[in-house]
Amino acid sequence: MGKDFYKTLGISRTANDDEIKKAYRKLALKYHPDKNKSAKAEERFKEVAEAYEVLSDKKKRDIFDQYGEDGLKHGIPGHSDASESGGFAYQFHGDPRATFAQFFGSSDPFSMFFGNDIEEIFMSDDGAPRGLFASMGFHTRAVQDPPIEHELYVTLEDINTGCHKKMQVSRIRQINGQQRKEIKLLNIEIKPGWKAGTKITFTKEGDERPNRIAADVVFIIRDKPHALFRREGSDIHYTARITLKQALCGVSVQVPTLEGATLSYCSNGEVLNPHSIKRFNERGLPFPKNPTHRGALCLSFEISFPKTIAQRLVKPLNDLLPNA
Repeated sequence: MGKDFYKTLGISRTANDDEIKKAYRKLALKYHPDKNKSAKAEERFKEVAEAYEVLSDKKKRDIFDQYGEDGLKHGIPGHSDASESGGFAYQFHGDPRATFAQFFGSSDPFSMFFGNDIEEIFMSDDGAPRGLFASMGFHTRAVQDPPIEHELYVTLEDINTGCHKKMQVSRIRQINGQQRKEIKLLNIEIKPGWKAGTKITFTKEGDERPNRIAADVVFIIRDKPHALFRREGSDIHYTARITLKQALCGVSVQVPTLEGATLSYCSNGEVLNPHSIKRFNERGLPFPKNPTHRGALCLSFEISFPKTIAQRLVKPLNDLLPNA
């Protein structure tokens, strides 16, 4: 199977001249051996040069479209020689640097940038074109500064009900060509059940600089440590401290809630161990995507073991307690 020059340039078979030039420009700069030291760069550099040579020439492209690489290089199938196909047979000259020099007007346009990263200067999709390369048709847009991120710690009570917060940010603004610092209040709506890591983005509220797009300001929700509860997703966990006697013989626990009320739990003689968990469904945090339903309030136990046992109790306990 012959070469597919369209695939080599990463373009469709209906690409126009500007699209062909843009594709060659991008790939030639990417794979130029003076800038790209990877093992396959030189071969790719040669491939894109040949593809451009063919597709940028209407006659070569027409023959390639109809008869493929074989017809382009060896004559149209069914004709005995090149003269019967108009005297045309094409062979790539083999010097991709010559193609590069003809296209860019120099065999080494990199040298004018004194070692700067060529992609940062004129090949970034977001970079502004400069000098010679602006005239070559680089259609790019201004760079946006990286997002400015702030962590916002929120109590479980606020996550439980949802809330609004006002955050003050300072930023630089361009006013009549002058840079001025201003303070702005951003209103943040925190919805019930939002998880830690949720991001709230205020578009282009960062500093303004010439030829740059202002950064987005991003607030990242974090759980504020709670005195009673620990959060796991939409569940909240409460740990009750009980004695070994209560774990074995029974205990009644009053379990607090985020709303301020209490729930009652009684073991009713059930033996509790450090891995026991009792769930109160629908008493946790709202589900973020369905706040009419909630996670669970999970009750676990921290059991206090006695430091010592009186010698007189060892035998009775040994007789009473099961071996397994």
